[in-house]
Amino acid sequence: MGALRGYLLGTGDEAPEQGEMDSLDLLARQPSWRMSDLAEALRVDPSTATRAVQRLVISGLASRCPSDDDGRVVMVTITEAGRARHADVNARRGELMTHMLGAFTPEERPVLADMLERFVAAVDEFVGHLNDTPANV
Repeated sequence: MGALRGYLLGTGDEAPEQGEMDSLDLLARQPSWRMSDLAEALRVDPSTATRAVQRLVISGLASRCPSDDDGRVVMVTITEAGRARHADVNARRGELMTHMLGAFTPEERPVLADMLERFVAAVDEFVGHLNDTPANV
């Protein structure tokens, strides 16, 4: 898996961690994000999102500024360097998906998609159940 991660995200100090890449994926989707909305979309604690964004800012891949509407609210945007990094990673992801889907016939691919959707829904249902049930200590 290390080789695949290196291929997709790069290696060395410049390579984003997975949490940073998840953040970059979301930042690329819309012009700006409130930090609280970004944390919610990532399904992480706001402090976790803040640390990921801070690393992106230090790397020049994102920027933070106060909201025009409310100076207490922090907005995050992707930079041009962030868009370039995101596009580069997405191109490699596309190569990987093309290769993986090549193992399936055109007739099998819709079945695979259905099964994967059901798999993800089952995971979400399980996690939802965990959130509704007190932890056994």
